[in-house]
This record gives sequence, C-alpha cells and structure tokens, in this order.
Amino acid sequence: MEPRLKQMEAKEVYLRLEKQFPGQVGNFKGEVPEPYCMVSPEGIVEICRFLRDDSGCKFEVLSDLTALDWPKEEKIQVVYHLYSYSNKAQIVLKIDLPRDKPAVPTLEGVWKVANWFEREAFDLYGVVFNGHPDLRRILTDYGFVGHPFRKDFPVSGTVEMRYDPDQQRVIYQPVTIEPREITPRIVRVENYGDVEEKP
Repeated sequence: MEPRLKQMEAKEVYLRLEKQFPGQVGNFKGEVPEPYCMVSPEGIVEICRFLRDDSGCKFEVLSDLTALDWPKEEKIQVVYHLYSYSNKAQIVLKIDLPRDKPAVPTLEGVWKVANWFEREAFDLYGVVFNGHPDLRRILTDYGFVGHPFRKDFPVSGTVEMRYDPDQQRVIYQPVTIEPREITPRIVRVENYGDVEEKP
C-alpha cells in the first residue's frame, strides 16, 4: 500500500492553494488519516485544474467523489479524493452545500471519471452538478422518487415494484411493509448444549 500524504506535505499543498486562491480554501486538517481542506463551490473547478496541472502538485487522479448528508447542520457535503502518482500524495477537498438545493460545478472537464462519480452523488444524495453533460440516475430506476442515501429517506423506501400477471408487466405501488416492533424471544430448552444443571 502506498504511503499516505504526510501532514507536512499536505500542509504544503494547502499553503500553495491558499496562496493561489485566496479566500477560496480554508479549514485545513492535517492531523487526520486523510488530510483535507474546505473549498468554495465557486472555485472548485479552477482549484482542481490547478492541482492537476501544477508541476508541484500533479494530482492526476480523482480517485473518488462522494457526498455526506448532515441534516442537523442543513448541509450536504461533497468530498473529492485526489491522488498524485508522481508524488505519491493524497489530499481530500470538501465542499459544504445547502441541503435544500445542493449544486456545484461539474469536474467532468478536469477528470473524465467525474462523470459517473457525479451521477452517483446526484442519484443517491440529490447533488446537482452544473454543466454535467449527462446528469441522470445511475443506480436507481428512472421512475425512482427521492435520494436513498439521505438520512430522511425511509428505510423501507416509498414504492415497491412487482410483476403483475394480469397486466403482464412490472408495476410500481406504495410500500406494503407494515411497521413492526421486534422483541427478542428467549427460548429455554432443557439440557441445552448437553450441560447438566446443578441443584
């Protein structure tokens, strides 16, 4: 396994970003296993292009893009994991977006792999990536309503699909799972485990 980006190296990347993009990066955390900093949504494309093209950075790979739902803080956080094969370095960028309308520019023009990562975050969390050439669901069905990785999404979902033999097709209907209380049941059997009881 490749060594992770050390705190000093991560701090150097952060300082380079802070100098190049004043006011658009902040809150660097280097004492964590994956060092990260917060980035403004407006600057994400230029910041990532700089991290990819700058000779001192060379973050050639967007290794992951995901999102987190923070309902108490009323925000969706988009998380970008970048890796540099040239420098054997890694850094994470995070963006906080309003939960009611999370939108951020697409990185598909910087790394082509962002295309599917962004579609996944759109499908599961509802993050809109402005400028994305094909922003549509990728994991759920086209008729799916809602975003299943948001914490307010019901565990049982809202609709279920089944085959209807009368209509000879798959149909959608409201979920028919009844809420139930699960109570543990204890069964005591004599001589369980072939252990004799002492008087």
